Amino acid sequence: MAQLALDDWLAANPDVVQIPGRDLFIIARYLIPMEATLAQGCLVAAGIPAVLADAHLMQTDLLLAPALGGVRILVPSDYLQQSAAVLEGLARGDYALDESFTEE
Repeated sequence: MAQLALDDWLAANPDVVQIPGRDLFIIARYLIPMEATLAQGCLVAAGIPAVLADAHLMQTDLLLAPALGGVRILVPSDYLQQSAAVLEGLARGDYALDESFTEE
């Protein structure tokens, strides 16, 4: 039953691609390595084992980023839906500090 739910979710999200031969999926791509690192940090803070792929390659020459597809964020299949929710929250600004933030 869980595999059926995953298959349905993947069908609804065609931009999420599995790495061949691995239980890792590309959940997001970023052309700017710092944005990818920020997104990965949000995922890890939410308990999702997310890793970056090609971050160092992009940092060596940002002009290659569009040709190579940018920095990829990879997560295991068990965390796909949770990671999509975290990335949607990041895009909405749910994790942004407001101007009234004070460090305690």
